[in-house]
Amino acid sequence: MFGDMMGKLQEAQQKTEETKKRLDTVYINEQSGDGKIKVTISGNREIKDIVIDESLMEDTEELTDHLVLTLNKAIKKAGEMNESEMQAAAKGMLNIPGMDQLFK
Repeated sequence: MFGDMMGKLQEAQQKTEETKKRLDTVYINEQSGDGKIKVTISGNREIKDIVIDESLMEDTEELTDHLVLTLNKAIKKAGEMNESEMQAAAKGMLNIPGMDQLFK
């Protein structure tokens, strides 16, 4: 029984690591409502690129507002994707008594 649990844990850990690597290659593109800011973020919530329209360079307050809103939207989407993928990868661990509490 203990060996079976350890095997499941190792398998779940391997799936989790594979998922993390894969999420490094999955990109989410988000943009501000007017399209003046474009952000690319990985599934692991790492910002990969930011494109800023030249017209925003003259107004730092507007630039800041656009950046904050767009980055927050991108991070939220990446976080949701990451959480979903990691839960799926760790699903095998949920059959081990008590392990389901780790993912709530």
